[in-house]
Amino acid sequence: MEPDLLAGLTLVFVAGLLTALATGLGAVPFFFVDDVSDRTNVVLWGLASGIMVSASTFGLVFEGLAQGTPAELALGLLAGVALVVVSQRVLSDIEVHPRHYEEADYRKLLLILGVLTVHSFPEGVAVGVSFADLDLGGGVSLFGLTVPVLAVFMTVAISIHNVPEGVAVSIPLRSMGVSNPRMVWWAVFSSLPQPVGAVVAFYFVRIARDLLAVGFGFAAGAMVYLVLADFIPEAREIGAGLPGGGRRELAFGLAVGVLVMLPLAVV
Repeated sequence: MEPDLLAGLTLVFVAGLLTALATGLGAVPFFFVDDVSDRTNVVLWGLASGIMVSASTFGLVFEGLAQGTPAELALGLLAGVALVVVSQRVLSDIEVHPRHYEEADYRKLLLILGVLTVHSFPEGVAVGVSFADLDLGGGVSLFGLTVPVLAVFMTVAISIHNVPEGVAVSIPLRSMGVSNPRMVWWAVFSSLPQPVGAVVAFYFVRIARDLLAVGFGFAAGAMVYLVLADFIPEAREIGAGLPGGGRRELAFGLAVGVLVMLPLAVV
């Protein structure tokens, strides 16, 4: 393997690992309080959704159009949605709840990790694809490599998005009396497939540059579908007992998430 490619793979793995570690931040509030309010939780899910849709649109979709044709981008979008839909249907009869983490043996943990891969692998893919132009053009100098601005934004966006996921993992574990350090570990565990997805996606787009637009579309399609099919319904379910069903909190979070990522559209 070429030294430059190895250095790139290492950097992308570290970026994916950082996004996974960010999930552990969702457990940090439980070091200080016993519970996170439904209102705050809905805002966080809205924030995560706004960030991911904006990052996918302003970053991945725009970059895909710059790298290839609309048809190639559309093919990738459809493939990303299809993979997530099929994966979720295959695993629809397998229920994985954070409570199971603490109670599972090694065999069950492997099954749980497999289910989590369906959920968090596409997020890792989004990170990996965003590094496609690593050391190939303008960007931010880091460890002797030129990192694309898009990669920085996507890594930060996925990291912020992972925080409410960490909260969602920690709430049932807290009710079981699981210790704070173990809650942090299980939160990180839920996102461990992300650095793997990042490395796989980065390697693919580096050796198949002609399919770069498809790769950007794939990551965007998977992420937007996850937001519409998972994140927003999760927020609506949590906010069901709030005035107005939590719609105001969700809308506020979405708006803030979009505003946070607007600089990506300018860049």
